[in-house]
Amino acid sequence: MKIDEFDFELPERCIAQHPVAHRDQSKMMVVWKKTGKREHHIFRDMPDILNQEHFLVRNNTRVFPARLKAKRPGKVEEIEVLLLREHRQGEWSALTKPARKTPVGQELIIGHLTARVLEVTESGSRILHFDPQPDLMAHIERIGEPPLPPYIHRSEKHDFSEDKIRYQTVYACERGSIAAPTAGLHFTPEIFSRLYEKRIPVCEIMLHVGYGTFQPVRCENVEEHRMESEYYRVEAGTLSRIRRYKAEGRRLIAVGTTTTRCLEFLASDGKLPETTSEGECNLFIYPGFEFKILDGLLTNFHLPKSTLFMLVSAFAGRDLMLDCYHEAISRDYRFFSYGDCMLII
Repeated sequence: MKIDEFDFELPERCIAQHPVAHRDQSKMMVVWKKTGKREHHIFRDMPDILNQEHFLVRNNTRVFPARLKAKRPGKVEEIEVLLLREHRQGEWSALTKPARKTPVGQELIIGHLTARVLEVTESGSRILHFDPQPDLMAHIERIGEPPLPPYIHRSEKHDFSEDKIRYQTVYACERGSIAAPTAGLHFTPEIFSRLYEKRIPVCEIMLHVGYGTFQPVRCENVEEHRMESEYYRVEAGTLSRIRRYKAEGRRLIAVGTTTTRCLEFLASDGKLPETTSEGECNLFIYPGFEFKILDGLLTNFHLPKSTLFMLVSAFAGRDLMLDCYHEAISRDYRFFSYGDCMLII
Protein backbone atom coordinates (compact mmCIF):
# COMPACT_ATOMS: atom_id res chain seq x y z
CA MET A 1 0.00 0.00 0.00
CA LYS A 2 1.53 3.29 -1.13
CA ILE A 3 1.51 6.53 0.85
CA ASP A 4 0.33 8.45 -2.23
CA GLU A 5 -2.99 6.57 -2.04
CA PHE A 6 -3.85 8.79 0.94
CA ASP A 7 -2.99 12.11 -0.65
CA PHE A 8 -5.42 14.87 -1.55
CA GLU A 9 -5.13 18.55 -2.37
CA LEU A 10 -6.04 20.84 0.52
CA PRO A 11 -6.29 24.61 -0.04
CA GLU A 12 -4.51 26.74 2.55
CA ARG A 13 -7.79 28.54 3.30
CA CYS A 14 -9.22 25.33 4.79
CA ILE A 15 -6.65 25.08 7.60
CA ALA A 16 -8.25 26.51 10.75
CA GLN A 17 -6.01 29.01 12.54
CA HIS A 18 -8.39 29.74 15.41
CA PRO A 19 -11.31 27.93 17.03
CA VAL A 20 -14.88 28.98 16.37
CA ALA A 21 -16.35 31.43 18.90
CA HIS A 22 -18.32 28.69 20.67
CA ARG A 23 -17.11 25.10 20.86
CA ASP A 24 -20.39 23.49 19.81
CA GLN A 25 -20.80 25.73 16.74
CA SER A 26 -18.34 23.77 14.62
CA LYS A 27 -19.67 22.21 11.45
CA MET A 28 -20.25 18.46 11.59
CA MET A 29 -20.55 16.16 8.59
CA VAL A 30 -22.54 13.04 9.51
CA VAL A 31 -21.61 10.00 7.42
CA TRP A 32 -23.40 6.64 7.35
CA LYS A 33 -20.55 4.37 6.36
CA LYS A 34 -22.69 1.48 5.06
CA THR A 35 -24.54 3.61 2.48
CA GLY A 36 -22.23 6.59 2.03
CA LYS A 37 -25.13 8.91 2.85
CA ARG A 38 -24.07 12.18 4.49
CA GLU A 39 -25.71 15.18 6.09
CA HIS A 40 -24.39 18.55 7.21
CA HIS A 41 -25.01 19.78 10.74
CA ILE A 42 -23.39 21.78 13.49
CA PHE A 43 -21.95 19.96 16.47
CA ARG A 44 -24.67 20.99 18.93
CA ASP A 45 -27.01 18.72 16.91
CA MET A 46 -25.04 15.64 17.96
CA PRO A 47 -27.24 14.57 20.91
CA ASP A 48 -30.26 14.67 18.58
CA ILE A 49 -28.56 12.40 16.04
CA LEU A 50 -27.57 9.72 18.55
CA ASN A 51 -29.97 7.68 20.68
CA GLN A 52 -30.02 5.15 23.52
CA GLU A 53 -28.46 2.46 21.35
CA HIS A 54 -25.20 4.46 21.41
CA PHE A 55 -22.59 5.21 24.05
CA LEU A 56 -19.47 7.38 23.89
CA VAL A 57 -15.90 6.80 25.03
CA ARG A 58 -13.66 9.85 25.41
CA ASN A 59 -9.99 10.45 26.24
CA ASN A 60 -9.56 12.59 29.37
CA THR A 61 -5.88 13.37 28.92
CA ARG A 62 -4.75 16.94 29.63
CA VAL A 63 -2.36 18.94 27.45
CA PHE A 64 0.50 20.63 29.27
CA PRO A 65 2.38 23.72 27.95
CA ALA A 66 5.19 21.66 26.44
CA ARG A 67 6.72 24.35 24.19
CA LEU A 68 9.51 26.29 25.91
CA LYS A 69 11.92 29.04 24.87
CA ALA A 70 15.54 28.41 25.73
CA LYS A 71 18.88 30.17 25.37
CA ARG A 72 22.46 29.01 25.49
CA PRO A 73 24.69 30.74 28.02
CA GLY A 74 26.21 33.86 26.48
CA LYS A 75 24.03 33.65 23.37
CA VAL A 76 21.09 35.83 22.35
CA GLU A 77 19.22 33.62 19.86
CA GLU A 78 16.33 31.53 21.10
CA ILE A 79 16.08 27.77 20.83
CA GLU A 80 12.66 26.16 20.79
CA VAL A 81 12.22 23.14 23.07
CA LEU A 82 9.24 20.81 22.76
CA LEU A 83 9.03 18.47 25.73
CA LEU A 84 7.79 15.01 24.71
CA ARG A 85 7.61 12.91 27.87
CA GLU A 86 9.23 12.53 31.27
CA HIS A 87 11.17 9.28 31.68
CA ARG A 88 12.20 9.78 35.29
CA GLN A 89 12.20 12.71 37.68
CA GLY A 90 13.84 15.70 35.96
CA GLU A 91 14.70 13.78 32.80
CA TRP A 92 12.73 14.44 29.61
CA SER A 93 12.89 13.55 25.94
CA ALA A 94 12.46 16.66 23.79
CA LEU A 95 12.72 18.06 20.30
CA THR A 96 14.89 21.16 19.84
CA LYS A 97 15.00 23.69 17.02
CA PRO A 98 17.53 24.32 15.60
CA ALA A 99 18.72 20.87 16.62
CA ARG A 100 22.34 21.47 15.58
CA LYS A 101 22.66 24.03 18.40
CA THR A 102 21.96 21.40 21.07
CA PRO A 103 24.74 18.77 21.04
CA VAL A 104 25.44 16.47 23.96
CA GLY A 105 26.59 18.52 26.95
CA GLN A 106 24.92 21.76 25.85
CA GLU A 107 23.44 23.76 28.70
CA LEU A 108 20.09 25.45 28.14
CA ILE A 109 18.59 28.26 30.19
CA ILE A 110 14.78 28.09 30.19
CA GLY A 111 13.33 30.93 32.25
CA HIS A 112 14.53 30.20 35.80
CA LEU A 113 15.29 26.60 34.86
CA THR A 114 18.52 25.04 33.64
CA ALA A 115 18.76 21.85 31.63
CA ARG A 116 21.61 19.94 30.01
CA VAL A 117 21.55 17.70 26.92
CA LEU A 118 22.49 14.19 28.06
CA GLU A 119 21.96 12.31 24.83
CA VAL A 120 20.99 12.62 21.18
CA THR A 121 18.76 9.69 20.26
CA GLU A 122 18.69 7.81 16.97
CA SER A 123 15.50 9.66 15.99
CA GLY A 124 17.14 13.03 16.63
CA SER A 125 15.34 13.90 19.84
CA ARG A 126 17.27 15.04 22.90
CA ILE A 127 17.34 13.67 26.43
CA LEU A 128 17.36 16.66 28.77
CA HIS A 129 18.17 16.66 32.46
CA PHE A 130 16.79 19.57 34.47
CA ASP A 131 18.53 20.82 37.58
CA PRO A 132 16.58 19.76 40.69
CA GLN A 133 13.49 21.87 41.44
CA PRO A 134 10.90 21.51 44.24
CA ASP A 135 8.13 21.33 41.61
CA LEU A 136 9.52 21.28 38.08
CA MET A 137 6.10 20.85 36.47
CA ALA A 138 4.74 23.94 38.21
CA HIS A 139 7.55 25.97 36.62
CA ILE A 140 6.84 24.43 33.20
CA GLU A 141 3.12 25.18 33.55
CA ARG A 142 3.94 28.81 34.31
CA ILE A 143 6.47 29.56 31.55
CA GLY A 144 5.47 27.10 28.80
CA GLU A 145 3.29 27.76 25.76
CA PRO A 146 0.58 25.44 24.40
CA PRO A 147 2.15 22.96 21.95
CA LEU A 148 0.11 24.10 18.97
CA PRO A 149 0.81 22.19 15.75
CA PRO A 150 3.11 23.91 13.22
CA TYR A 151 0.26 24.58 10.78
CA ILE A 152 -1.30 26.95 13.35
CA HIS A 153 0.59 30.20 12.99
CA ARG A 154 1.14 32.61 15.86
CA SER A 155 3.20 35.80 15.97
CA GLU A 156 6.23 36.19 18.23
CA LYS A 157 4.33 38.29 20.78
CA HIS A 158 1.07 36.34 20.62
CA ASP A 159 -0.99 36.11 23.81
CA PHE A 160 -1.64 32.39 24.32
CA SER A 161 -4.31 32.84 26.99
CA GLU A 162 -7.11 31.82 24.59
CA ASP A 163 -5.16 28.85 23.23
CA LYS A 164 -4.48 27.59 26.78
CA ILE A 165 -8.24 27.29 27.24
CA ARG A 166 -9.40 26.25 23.77
CA TYR A 167 -6.59 23.77 22.97
CA GLN A 168 -7.94 21.66 25.84
CA THR A 169 -11.13 19.65 26.22
CA VAL A 170 -13.59 20.78 28.90
CA TYR A 171 -13.18 17.37 30.56
CA ALA A 172 -9.35 17.25 30.48
CA CYS A 173 -8.09 15.70 33.67
CA GLU A 174 -4.80 13.79 33.61
CA ARG A 175 -1.82 15.90 32.55
CA GLY A 176 0.60 14.40 30.05
CA SER A 177 -0.27 15.13 26.40
CA ILE A 178 1.69 17.27 23.97
CA ALA A 179 -1.32 17.52 21.64
CA ALA A 180 -5.03 17.77 22.26
CA PRO A 181 -7.39 14.88 21.44
CA THR A 182 -9.03 17.31 19.05
CA ALA A 183 -12.33 15.51 18.43
CA GLY A 184 -13.17 16.32 22.04
CA LEU A 185 -12.66 20.08 21.63
CA HIS A 186 -16.23 20.52 20.35
CA PHE A 187 -17.93 19.33 23.55
CA THR A 188 -19.42 21.62 26.19
CA PRO A 189 -20.96 20.80 29.58
CA GLU A 190 -24.37 21.48 28.00
CA ILE A 191 -23.76 18.81 25.34
CA PHE A 192 -22.95 16.25 28.03
CA SER A 193 -26.08 17.27 29.96
CA ARG A 194 -28.21 16.63 26.87
CA LEU A 195 -26.53 13.26 26.31
CA TYR A 196 -27.28 12.37 29.94
CA GLU A 197 -30.93 13.42 29.52
CA LYS A 198 -31.18 11.09 26.51
CA ARG A 199 -29.59 8.28 28.55
CA ILE A 200 -26.55 8.07 26.29
CA PRO A 201 -23.68 6.94 28.56
CA VAL A 202 -20.18 8.42 28.41
CA CYS A 203 -17.08 6.48 29.50
CA GLU A 204 -13.54 7.78 30.01
CA ILE A 205 -10.18 6.31 29.18
CA MET A 206 -6.75 7.97 29.25
CA LEU A 207 -4.06 7.97 26.58
CA HIS A 208 -1.38 10.66 26.60
CA VAL A 209 -1.11 11.96 23.05
CA GLY A 210 2.52 12.02 22.00
CA TYR A 211 4.58 13.00 18.98
CA GLY A 212 3.94 9.63 17.35
CA THR A 213 0.29 10.43 16.66
CA PHE A 214 1.32 13.27 14.34
CA GLN A 215 4.69 12.01 13.15
CA PRO A 216 4.85 12.11 9.33
CA VAL A 217 4.92 8.85 7.41
CA ARG A 218 8.27 8.89 5.64
CA CYS A 219 8.02 5.42 4.08
CA GLU A 220 6.75 4.93 0.55
CA ASN A 221 5.10 1.70 1.69
CA VAL A 222 2.57 2.37 4.43
CA GLU A 223 3.13 -1.00 6.11
CA GLU A 224 6.73 -0.07 6.94
CA HIS A 225 5.75 2.85 9.20
CA ARG A 226 6.12 2.32 12.94
CA MET A 227 4.13 4.30 15.50
CA GLU A 228 5.83 5.71 18.58
CA SER A 229 4.32 4.29 21.76
CA GLU A 230 2.04 6.35 24.00
CA TYR A 231 1.16 5.72 27.63
CA TYR A 232 -2.42 4.72 28.43
CA ARG A 233 -4.46 3.64 31.44
CA VAL A 234 -8.04 2.33 31.55
CA GLU A 235 -9.68 1.51 34.88
CA ALA A 236 -11.31 -1.84 35.51
CA GLY A 237 -14.67 -0.16 36.17
CA THR A 238 -14.59 1.54 32.78
CA LEU A 239 -13.70 -1.68 31.01
CA SER A 240 -16.58 -3.40 32.82
CA ARG A 241 -19.04 -0.69 31.71
CA ILE A 242 -17.88 -0.93 28.10
CA ARG A 243 -18.26 -4.71 28.12
CA ARG A 244 -21.74 -4.37 29.63
CA TYR A 245 -22.92 -1.79 27.11
CA LYS A 246 -21.63 -3.88 24.22
CA ALA A 247 -23.36 -6.95 25.64
CA GLU A 248 -26.59 -4.93 25.75
CA GLY A 249 -26.22 -4.29 22.02
CA ARG A 250 -25.25 -0.63 22.31
CA ARG A 251 -22.99 0.86 19.66
CA LEU A 252 -19.66 2.31 20.77
CA ILE A 253 -18.83 5.79 19.40
CA ALA A 254 -15.17 6.67 19.98
CA VAL A 255 -14.44 10.35 20.51
CA GLY A 256 -11.30 10.68 18.42
CA THR A 257 -8.56 8.59 16.90
CA THR A 258 -6.56 8.30 20.15
CA THR A 259 -9.56 6.72 21.87
CA THR A 260 -9.98 4.43 18.88
CA ARG A 261 -6.39 3.19 18.92
CA CYS A 262 -6.42 2.60 22.67
CA LEU A 263 -9.67 0.62 22.62
CA GLU A 264 -8.69 -1.46 19.60
CA PHE A 265 -5.28 -2.12 21.17
CA LEU A 266 -6.99 -3.41 24.32
CA ALA A 267 -9.44 -5.51 22.31
CA SER A 268 -6.83 -6.95 19.94
CA ASP A 269 -7.52 -10.53 21.05
CA GLY A 270 -11.27 -10.03 20.67
CA LYS A 271 -12.17 -9.06 24.23
CA LEU A 272 -11.31 -6.34 26.74
CA PRO A 273 -9.18 -7.00 29.84
CA GLU A 274 -10.96 -7.86 33.09
CA THR A 275 -8.74 -5.67 35.27
CA THR A 276 -7.25 -2.17 35.10
CA SER A 277 -4.90 -1.97 32.13
CA GLU A 278 -1.98 0.42 31.66
CA GLY A 279 1.07 0.43 29.47
CA GLU A 280 2.28 1.55 26.06
CA CYS A 281 0.11 1.63 22.93
CA ASN A 282 1.79 1.69 19.52
CA LEU A 283 -1.06 0.38 17.39
CA PHE A 284 -0.98 1.59 13.77
CA ILE A 285 -4.38 1.36 12.07
CA TYR A 286 -4.53 1.51 8.27
CA PRO A 287 -6.82 -0.08 5.63
CA GLY A 288 -7.06 -3.82 6.06
CA PHE A 289 -7.25 -3.51 9.85
CA GLU A 290 -10.02 -5.61 11.44
CA PHE A 291 -11.91 -3.52 14.01
CA LYS A 292 -12.93 -5.52 17.08
CA ILE A 293 -14.93 -3.03 19.16
CA LEU A 294 -15.57 0.24 17.34
CA ASP A 295 -19.03 0.99 15.90
CA GLY A 296 -18.75 4.72 15.21
CA LEU A 297 -16.22 7.52 15.26
CA LEU A 298 -16.23 11.25 15.92
CA THR A 299 -13.13 12.82 14.41
CA ASN A 300 -11.76 16.04 12.94
CA PHE A 301 -10.54 16.37 9.33
CA HIS A 302 -6.92 15.26 9.02
CA LEU A 303 -3.77 15.95 7.04
CA PRO A 304 -3.11 14.25 3.69
CA LYS A 305 -0.87 11.17 3.99
CA SER A 306 -1.22 11.15 7.79
CA THR A 307 -1.71 8.09 10.02
CA LEU A 308 -4.92 9.74 11.22
CA PHE A 309 -6.39 9.87 7.71
CA MET A 310 -5.31 6.25 7.24
CA LEU A 311 -7.21 5.31 10.41
CA VAL A 312 -10.50 6.89 9.26
CA SER A 313 -9.95 5.30 5.84
CA ALA A 314 -9.55 1.93 7.52
CA PHE A 315 -12.80 2.41 9.41
CA ALA A 316 -15.03 3.84 6.69
CA GLY A 317 -13.22 3.10 3.43
CA ARG A 318 -10.59 5.16 1.61
CA ASP A 319 -12.75 6.02 -1.41
CA LEU A 320 -15.66 7.17 0.75
CA MET A 321 -13.38 9.26 2.95
CA LEU A 322 -11.67 10.92 -0.03
CA ASP A 323 -15.10 11.73 -1.45
CA CYS A 324 -16.24 13.16 1.91
CA TYR A 325 -13.07 15.22 2.23
CA HIS A 326 -13.51 16.68 -1.25
CA GLU A 327 -17.09 17.57 -0.36
CA ALA A 328 -15.92 19.15 2.90
CA ILE A 329 -13.43 21.31 0.99
CA SER A 330 -16.11 22.42 -1.46
CA ARG A 331 -18.35 23.40 1.47
CA ASP A 332 -15.58 25.33 3.28
CA TYR A 333 -15.24 22.99 6.22
CA ARG A 334 -12.30 23.92 8.47
CA PHE A 335 -9.56 21.30 8.78
CA PHE A 336 -7.19 20.02 11.47
CA SER A 337 -6.97 20.71 15.21
CA TYR A 338 -9.15 23.83 15.46
CA GLY A 339 -11.37 22.74 12.59
CA ASP A 340 -14.74 21.07 12.09
CA CYS A 341 -15.61 17.44 12.59
CA MET A 342 -17.12 14.30 11.09
CA LEU A 343 -19.38 11.78 12.80
CA ILE A 344 -19.15 8.35 11.15
CA ILE A 345 -21.95 5.99 12.19
